[in-house]
Amino acid sequence: MKVLYEDNHLLVVEKPVNIPMQADSSKDEDLLSMAKSYIKEKYNKPGEVYLGLVHRLDRPVGGVCVFARTSKAAGRLSRQVQDHTFKKTYLAVVEDHGLKDQDHFEDCLLKDERRNIVRIDPKGKLASLDYEVLKRKDDLALVKVYLHTGRSHQIRVQFASRNHPLWGDQKYNKNAIPNRQIALWSYELSFHHPVTDEVMVFNSPIDRYPFSI
Repeated sequence: MKVLYEDNHLLVVEKPVNIPMQADSSKDEDLLSMAKSYIKEKYNKPGEVYLGLVHRLDRPVGGVCVFARTSKAAGRLSRQVQDHTFKKTYLAVVEDHGLKDQDHFEDCLLKDERRNIVRIDPKGKLASLDYEVLKRKDDLALVKVYLHTGRSHQIRVQFASRNHPLWGDQKYNKNAIPNRQIALWSYELSFHHPVTDEVMVFNSPIDRYPFSI
């Protein structure tokens, strides 16, 4: 876990791939517990450390994420997520197949909780994003994705539904090579500081992106 920024209200870190955001049935080490341990040890905190989970990344996805160090900060950041002023930008490698240089995707997504999959369905919640192609090689394209909503599996499903599935996506790409890592990375977060209201921007530079083409 790489720490990118911290103050009395925020902890911004770079999440490693294949680590869950919080404890689950796998019993594997999770990012929230790692972050709490970091705070506890660094500041010699007695008792339980508070860290609020403001947003989530899928287990196989790495990159920038933020925790709130107070309940007030958690509430204010969560409101920014709800009103879409909390900006999230991702990098992904997708199958090209004539992908436009840039485009806007808008769909309704419905999650099947039992199977943990998401599909396009008029009964679902609105999901929207914009993207631009940064690079192409062979049959793949590196895209920068500007996420306007934070639906579960959104990027993966919206690209896959248009015949541009993510490279290595074991769930939504039928051609994915078994045991390959999904090529999706949380590249940048932008939001207002929950106390000072200053615009904060954090990113993982593109040279750290682990899925170059």
